[in-house]
Amino acid sequence: MPRRVEIIAPATIANLGPGFDIVGMCLEEPFDTIHAELTESAGVVIEAITGDGGKLSLDPVKNTAGVAASYALNQLGITNAGVKLTLHKGLPLASGLGSSAASAAGGAAAVNALFNSPLRRVQLLDAALEGEASVSGRHADNVAPALLGGIVFVGGLTADKLAPLPTPNGLVLALVTPDVAVPTVEARAVLPKQVPLSEMVKQTAAVAKLISALYRNDLEALGQAVEADCIIEPARRHLMPGLLEVREAARARGAFGTTISGAGPTLCSICDSVATAQRVIDGVALIYARMGLNAVTRITRPSIEGVKVKVIE
Repeated sequence: MPRRVEIIAPATIANLGPGFDIVGMCLEEPFDTIHAELTESAGVVIEAITGDGGKLSLDPVKNTAGVAASYALNQLGITNAGVKLTLHKGLPLASGLGSSAASAAGGAAAVNALFNSPLRRVQLLDAALEGEASVSGRHADNVAPALLGGIVFVGGLTADKLAPLPTPNGLVLALVTPDVAVPTVEARAVLPKQVPLSEMVKQTAAVAKLISALYRNDLEALGQAVEADCIIEPARRHLMPGLLEVREAARARGAFGTTISGAGPTLCSICDSVATAQRVIDGVALIYARMGLNAVTRITRPSIEGVKVKVIE
């Protein structure tokens, strides 16, 4: 068996506009890095965490990676050995890029890899969900694409409810993350408890347009679809500084559409080239500078791999 492994745990974008809790996409970057090592003592130890500003707990029962790793050990029936984890958070916290899901998926994948990968990726879903649930609720729209890669339809919380969706060719994403934390719990708290039938019909049509655009490899239609959310975005808009300004500026610079990434505040613009994405992030950076807010910009693409495993020794 391997003694040490390195896990690359990717960022994800949930929802893609109207697909609230049912669609998620894996990204090439940013990502967390987890180093995992076999130990003779049973259980999980988190030795160190960097990149988090000291905000995350080293207690494995309070850390998503630790919770997921413990669950995976139980899945495998391992009682005479354990794992030691070291995490580097390349994902910003409370940013809408699936930070907790990346840690959870990475913790589960690390344990599986150290014991010769007896479980398929999809079989790690329960462990990753357990980790995610410990901090932000039991939903799979981030952990599923983090584990499996690509764009995933999430019809429920079990493996048989997941289905891959097409990843459009040439899709490039321009991301901007203003320096404002939006915890998932807070973003969910503002959502409406009841929705008028007319709005539900519009939302259903928007989801249909989203899925159709993916299958037709139509980036322009995809951009229109991600902006068609008429239920979740209006409720959360006040939590996302600059959303409407960024959307207008991005479109003027060639983006097909802009949406909130997950719970936000990261905003994601749909582009067809790196050059277009660069123009977009140059423009939106100016908006946040005028607002007096620091913001991090990134250009990335979808990843079809999900978590990556490298055996160190």
